[in-house]
Amino acid sequence: MIVGGGVIGLSIARALSLRGVRVMVLEKNECGREASWAAGGILAPQVEADGQDSFLELACASRDLYPQFARSLFDESAIDIELDTTGTLYVAFNEAEEREFRARFAWQNSVGLRVEWLNAEEARALEPSLATNVRCALRFPNDYQVENRRLVEALIISNRKLGTVLLDHCEVRLVQIADGRISGVETSQGYIKASSVVIAAGAWSSFIDPGDQLRVEPVRGQMLCFRAERKFISHVVYSSRGYLIPRRDGRLIAGSTSERVGFNKGVTTEGREKIKSLATEIAPGVAEIPLIDSWSGFRPRAHDDLPVLGMSPEIDGLFYATGHYRNGILLAPVTGELLAEAIISRKVSPLLAPFTPAARV
Repeated sequence: MIVGGGVIGLSIARALSLRGVRVMVLEKNECGREASWAAGGILAPQVEADGQDSFLELACASRDLYPQFARSLFDESAIDIELDTTGTLYVAFNEAEEREFRARFAWQNSVGLRVEWLNAEEARALEPSLATNVRCALRFPNDYQVENRRLVEALIISNRKLGTVLLDHCEVRLVQIADGRISGVETSQGYIKASSVVIAAGAWSSFIDPGDQLRVEPVRGQMLCFRAERKFISHVVYSSRGYLIPRRDGRLIAGSTSERVGFNKGVTTEGREKIKSLATEIAPGVAEIPLIDSWSGFRPRAHDDLPVLGMSPEIDGLFYATGHYRNGILLAPVTGELLAEAIISRKVSPLLAPFTPAARV
């Protein structure tokens, strides 16, 4: 049983179902309509990495699964999740940012990661809409993006075809334990027996954790959506303050804020103005593009900004897949594969080991 029907829960359910395991997903609202729906769909571990560590290894492994993941989901659902392999640009505006870029370029090259240095003229030749005060840029050819809402739809269809039971509007109120192991869950639709439970409830995970292992908080992120009449940019473009994401249908997504406001899901005037400011800093022409939509969602943040993945050290049959923070879409394929393996074999992959509850004590 999986508690939480976002891309993480749905990816684990699909991986288990493909292995012949009977799976039920319980979602308190509607599958895929919380953080997964609000996300930007950026798959860019290298852009945000400050050094080589176990998280970068996990994130790159998941990114590299995406081409096959996308093909398989298309075969199973007939939905193209719009994996875009154009790459990602990271632009610098001042001397301090340029120094940081040179250091990032050097260490990523030294460990064999693909990264390209662009001077100002080269960056604007690649993306003419960039601001004229861009000093330089890094291009990450292997950092991609995906249309996250189509990913949600594909995962739902795939799971249903595989026989996964998806229960919307089924809130888990209590995870039952008997003799040190999982026995079932109390829900808004009654008691459901289960021998294994995966807590994948995103920002709400702490409320239902019987092992008291989690401290996951909601961090609100607001997003804006513009409608461009022409292809405004081709790459995902980052700055130190925000990002722009081009979609195939002409939409341009701009983000984002990072706010600790509890479960207050609102789009604010302050948030809109902040995102507009960072968007026009990257590409001034955004100011001339019509704003057509805005939304917000809750990123699930653990105390150390890292995901909590794997089995409980104390309760047999209890597993965690939460705290993905800003990387839920990116980490969906690898989380699905590694959690499915752990649930079936009760063994921990070396890739998973640093993120288990036992490793965080």
